[in-house]
Amino acid sequence: MSSDEEDGGVSLSELFCAEAQAQARVLGDGLLRLEREEPGAAAIEPLMRAAHSLKGAARVLDMSDIEQLAHVMEDCFLAASRGSMRLERGRVDRLLAAVDLIAEMAAAGASQVGAWLARNQGRIADATLALHELAHAADTVQAPPSPAPPSTANPPAPPAVSAAADSALRIDARALDRLLALAGEARVAGNALGPQKAALQRLRQRQHEAFTLLDHLQLSVRTNAAAELKNLRERMAPLEQMLAERVAELEAFERRLQGLASGLLDEVLALRMRPFRDATQGLARMVRDLAHTLGKEARLEIAGGDTPVDRDVLTGIEAPLQQALRNAVDHGIELPAQRHAAGKPQAGSVRLEARHRGGMLEVVVSDDGQGLDPERIREVVVQRGLCALPMAEAMSEAELYDFLLLPGFSLKESAGTISGRGVGLDVVADAVRRLDGRLRLASTPGRGFMLHIVLPLSRSLMRALVFRVAGQPFALPLAHVLRVARVPRAQVHTLAEREFFTLAGQHIDLIAAAPLLEIGAAAAQEHALAVLVIGQGGRKFGLVVDAIDGEESVAVQPLDGLFGKLRDVAGAAVLENGTPALVLDHADLIHSIERLAQAGGLRNVPGPAVQRPALARRILVVDDSLTVREMERRLLQSRGYQVEVAVDGMDGWNAVRSGDFDLVITDVDMPRLDGIELVSRIKKDERLRNLPVMIVSYKDRAEDRMRGVEAGADYYLAKGSFHDETLLDAVADLIGDSAE
Repeated sequence: MSSDEEDGGVSLSELFCAEAQAQARVLGDGLLRLEREEPGAAAIEPLMRAAHSLKGAARVLDMSDIEQLAHVMEDCFLAASRGSMRLERGRVDRLLAAVDLIAEMAAAGASQVGAWLARNQGRIADATLALHELAHAADTVQAPPSPAPPSTANPPAPPAVSAAADSALRIDARALDRLLALAGEARVAGNALGPQKAALQRLRQRQHEAFTLLDHLQLSVRTNAAAELKNLRERMAPLEQMLAERVAELEAFERRLQGLASGLLDEVLALRMRPFRDATQGLARMVRDLAHTLGKEARLEIAGGDTPVDRDVLTGIEAPLQQALRNAVDHGIELPAQRHAAGKPQAGSVRLEARHRGGMLEVVVSDDGQGLDPERIREVVVQRGLCALPMAEAMSEAELYDFLLLPGFSLKESAGTISGRGVGLDVVADAVRRLDGRLRLASTPGRGFMLHIVLPLSRSLMRALVFRVAGQPFALPLAHVLRVARVPRAQVHTLAEREFFTLAGQHIDLIAAAPLLEIGAAAAQEHALAVLVIGQGGRKFGLVVDAIDGEESVAVQPLDGLFGKLRDVAGAAVLENGTPALVLDHADLIHSIERLAQAGGLRNVPGPAVQRPALARRILVVDDSLTVREMERRLLQSRGYQVEVAVDGMDGWNAVRSGDFDLVITDVDMPRLDGIELVSRIKKDERLRNLPVMIVSYKDRAEDRMRGVEAGADYYLAKGSFHDETLLDAVADLIGDSAE
């Protein structure tokens, strides 16, 4: 029978590769268990059956090399079951090497398996010879006879295939995403009936009020009119009944549609789910081999393999889990002699567990090794100049552990083949942040270490906090919102031009969301600020928004590739009321805030409008130098001008669009938006084009002045040449005295 012959659209080669992959997994997992536990017939029998099934499948497709390899593997398991061969580490290594060849062949795929076999004939022959010698090198230890191996004439039945597996269907990931989008739209359509139902109910209430009024009129008017009103009421009664029936039908239809939409969404999400064990294939083998390389003994225990996880989350967590386990074996598990001296078993234990909790996925990696030494971390932090000794001594253990998440940070003095290069937990932390998760470290010196990861169950449907900024709705994953607060104006304090409030003894800087997202100026909030507390590590910020709408489950869709990567934006979603909203990227948001903070750009959050004299002159000073900015502000205020400041061109552009100024004084070289571009934007704006702009810069070359004039500047003054009176005279020439 040809391997190209197809049955139901699947070739025999594809079936063989799928079976080989499954049997390789059975063989690999079984060998690791046999190495850890006392071998017995019950444990060896599944391995004999897997090798035998693989041999039969290879014979059908005339793959003699694989058939011979599987045959000698079966001989090895037979010898082990009879007790004539101990499955020691070296022998298990040879068997695992053969399993690796089978897995590699299966991974090549049906279209490439022939070419792979041709390229690797020598490797297969070497592995077959090594196992043949192993199977026929009898040990001196005798054991009771074991059951005979499966007969070739009566091969064992293949593993049962469940109905669910038999009806499995491959679905293109993009098609699944489109289906998810449609499911989200169906839910929105179901919710859209709500306003119509509410309108009908209001109409029904008005009708009821009309009937009540008719009853009162009927009692208070003369007989003829009363009869007419009674007749009118009787004629309207069927309309009332009909309206009540239509409202009831609409309510029933709404319930059915919402139920169908929710069911559709649940089923689509279930299609995206895979068991957590899919991300753990080969991890036990990796832990075992790495430990042997380091002269250690370690075994991996996996719990929660059936926990369903979104495929995107599962794909994103595979590499971080490998890194976390390597870190546990290399840094955590001690050498056998050290473990014996500490009263521990010779083999170290590493545990990987997954579970659902509070609508989130929790993944815990722990070991029973030596744990972390806080004093050693403190010493390395000071040695590398990451902070001063007094500050390091005041840090808690949790704060010290955060240094382990920094790129390039390592506790090892020299780099080896596995570690010491500073690439470790920072990789894990970065991957967790990309998955909108959070990470926590815990350790007990001498007892072990734990890495606690919390992730969303799905990246497609997430619980999010919905809020409004500048009239637009936004969503932020709920996992990243540490606190929601209404902060009274009386509790807002100012220090070094920054506003903050106190939460649990910690100062939280306040940042207006609108200018941060570059969508206009922040709205003035007179009584209390709506604040989202966000952050990572020990740093927290208070994001001031216009209003908080509440929590929603949103189906997140990626933005079209046409837009590229938008700063601070992770995707888009359609809210339950049908309104589109942008889903913010927490990591980008924190980065933007920190960059703005370093530039001194945490502007005050607008408060109640302050009435000023009608003829007062208001000036906006835009300069990234705190010294120059403060000098100009004080100088102008001394002459009675009202002055506001901005820390760079973008900050100035946001301020000038939302304020009412008589003059803008700007530097040229600034981050985000330089002074020339700021002048150009002002002069191109229909509302602002007549606003006078003065450039004050250290650049005093002719070409620099020409650039300023071409952009539309009304005055160009060199910082190196002006005195106090020079600046004040120039301002007076442009806008007059402060209260003219």
